[in-house]
Amino acid sequence: MASALDDDDIGSDDYYSLLNVRREATQDELKAAYRRLCMLYHPDKHRDPELKRQAEQLFNLVHEAYEVLSDPQARAIYDIYGKRGLDVDGWEVVERKRTPAEIREEYERLQREREERRLQQRTNPKGTISVGIDATDLFDRYEEDYEDMVGGGVPHVEINKMHISQSIEAPLTTKDTAILSGSLSTHNGNGGGTINLALRRVTSAKGWGEIELGAGDTHGPLFGMKIFRNLTPRFFVTAQCGLQFSSRGVRPGVTTVLARHLDKNTMGYLQWRWGIQSSMNTSIVRDTKSSHFTFAVQLGIPHTFMMMSYQYKFQDEDQTKIKGSVKSGFFGTVLEYGAERKISRHSVLGATVSVGVPQGVSLKIKLNRASQTYFFPIHLTDQLLPSAVFYATVGPLVFYLAIQQLIIRPYLRAQKEQDLEKQRESSASDIARKKQEAESAVLLMQESVRRIIEAEESRMGLIILNAWYGKFVTDNSRRHERAKVIDVTVPLQCLVKDSKLILTEATKSGLPGFYDPCVGEEKSLKVLYQFRGVMHQVLSGDTEPLRIPKQSHRIDADT
Repeated sequence: MASALDDDDIGSDDYYSLLNVRREATQDELKAAYRRLCMLYHPDKHRDPELKRQAEQLFNLVHEAYEVLSDPQARAIYDIYGKRGLDVDGWEVVERKRTPAEIREEYERLQREREERRLQQRTNPKGTISVGIDATDLFDRYEEDYEDMVGGGVPHVEINKMHISQSIEAPLTTKDTAILSGSLSTHNGNGGGTINLALRRVTSAKGWGEIELGAGDTHGPLFGMKIFRNLTPRFFVTAQCGLQFSSRGVRPGVTTVLARHLDKNTMGYLQWRWGIQSSMNTSIVRDTKSSHFTFAVQLGIPHTFMMMSYQYKFQDEDQTKIKGSVKSGFFGTVLEYGAERKISRHSVLGATVSVGVPQGVSLKIKLNRASQTYFFPIHLTDQLLPSAVFYATVGPLVFYLAIQQLIIRPYLRAQKEQDLEKQRESSASDIARKKQEAESAVLLMQESVRRIIEAEESRMGLIILNAWYGKFVTDNSRRHERAKVIDVTVPLQCLVKDSKLILTEATKSGLPGFYDPCVGEEKSLKVLYQFRGVMHQVLSGDTEPLRIPKQSHRIDADT
């Protein structure tokens, strides 16, 4: 069964890790692990009052883990939603005799009710700011016009157009949503604005409908309707009609889109538009994990064209993409190429060079920040000048590399350290509790470990010589390394049975006698052990399963 435990649940009490059992563990496996830990932590085995108190705390924790995992209903919820899933509002009224599937459905219903309450406070704002810049004076100018002017040697760069749009959503019910949007535009000193209100209703799991009302100082009132419908699991249709009222009369418009899944990664679209700009467009879009391809053909008034684009997606943490496209029609031919990259957790920066006839050369810079988009189209020249193409290509790359080294990377490092510090502060009390539990567990394990070592030595079995858990850093930071690594030799030896040590894929910070020494950072387990009188060593990731002894861990005598 898939698990959806988050970092908070794993960092606090991971019941599977505490019992050191697989997530698919049977009832017999759970019982065996539970009995073994009960024998280790049972309060009656300790006479010292302090040890007895510590044993009682750990015994209760183990009992709590076993109670949850041995109950099919509780385990079904814990496997999907973690420990917090057992504490959700309304969970106490659920009948305990239901099957795990019924319990899961009931929990999801309760989650939906909580989501509906939060829905009333959600607006989902979206916005776009576009600033058009005319920089043709940098590459295409008449020098003689500036000879007699003061400051004529400085190229003139101006903002010739701007566009600002914003929209917010207001959920009215679980099926009804109101969408308010507005925009302002200006071009060479002339501009206008519009405001629109749309009401959308989800009619069923297969479709929705929308009514739109709008008004503006340039186009006049607008009334429109839009519907979406899934006809089959692989085929859907969108239809939109509108009436635009103006001083010239009423201008109707209709748009219909038919779409079909051609295969797992490919969509086919057929669009028909009738109205002010009538056209018919067909396109094929293929989107995979590593690439995105689009081919489109349009026949229409005034624009008829053919377009093809390709985007390659690098499989790196910055989600880097490079793209290129060519578009040719009655208006001319345009070639575009560019790239985009994630520069922070919520920001993506992209740049595209556009070279066309007769459009000239342009550079388009785009920044997506969460749900806001900032777009800067810079027109460089009306002609195909090699110098404009060169600077449009190299300039943004050099600028990005400089900003990346001087600003972005230092900022991200500082932000990461700040986030880690906040995470450490917020979990300080929990980590202190886990550390105290681990130290108590180690004290309670001493007698059992002594007997295990004697038994293993008598048969030349498995002896854990040294074991460390935490973050291992370079040799230049020994002090830092010791501060982030804890000794887990005793807890690991206590888990040895019949000359074998088996750890499951759960995080090792939840094992008895363990705790997290470096919250939010990558951790490993390093073990030096002896088996059959031969030295072995292994380094294992935090959530990797581990089974020792193994021949591959053997340390060569010559090294």
